[in-house]
Amino acid sequence: MRAFRAVAAVLLGAVVLAGCGPSGSGGGDDAPPKGSAGPAASTSASAGPGQSTGPGQSTGPTTSTGPTASQSPGRSPGASTAPAPGETLVRVTRSGGFAGETHTLVVKGDGSWSRLGAKAQPEGSGKLSEQGLAALRTALREADFARQPRIATGGPKIYDGFFYTFVHGGYEVAGEEGSLSPALVKVAEALPPFTRG
Repeated sequence: MRAFRAVAAVLLGAVVLAGCGPSGSGGGDDAPPKGSAGPAASTSASAGPGQSTGPGQSTGPTTSTGPTASQSPGRSPGASTAPAPGETLVRVTRSGGFAGETHTLVVKGDGSWSRLGAKAQPEGSGKLSEQGLAALRTALREADFARQPRIATGGPKIYDGFFYTFVHGGYEVAGEEGSLSPALVKVAEALPPFTRG
C-alpha cells in the first residue's frame, strides 16, 4: 500500500510539473520558482517503470514546506484569487508600541472585519466600504507576498515601534515597523484601525 501511494505521488507530481514548463502560465521560465527543484536538484536514482526523472522531477514522494507550498501550479506569484465572502482575506497582528499592546485585525473577503485583543477577545468589528476593500485588495496584490522575505530586516530601529505579522494567501510575513517594505506599509495603511478611536 505504501509503495502504491509513493507511485501515485510521483505520477501526480510528474503531471503537475509537466504543466509548469515553458509553455505554461507560471511565468519566469528562465529561473525555477523559489522552493522548487531545478535541474541541479533533480534525482535520477532507481526510477521504476513509467517514472520520469527529467529536470525538476523526482523519483519519490515529495513534501513541500514554506510559503510556496500553498501556491497553485501555473499561478503567477503576484496573482491573488479572491476569497469567498466569509473566508479570511488578511489577518494582521500588531504588537509593541509605547504601551506594549497586541491587537489583531481579521478582514474577510466581503470587507467585514473584527479586532481582537492580546488574548483573542473581541474588541470591535465593522465593514470596509467598497472603496476601502478595493484599496486593501490592491495593496495586497501589489505587496506580492510570495516574494516578500518572511522576516523583514534592515530598516532603521524605531524605539517603541510596532512589530507586524501579516498572513495572506497562505503566506506569513513579519517585521518591525521600520523594516517593512513600502508595499507592506500600504497594506497596513489600508486596514481598519488597530485600536478603538
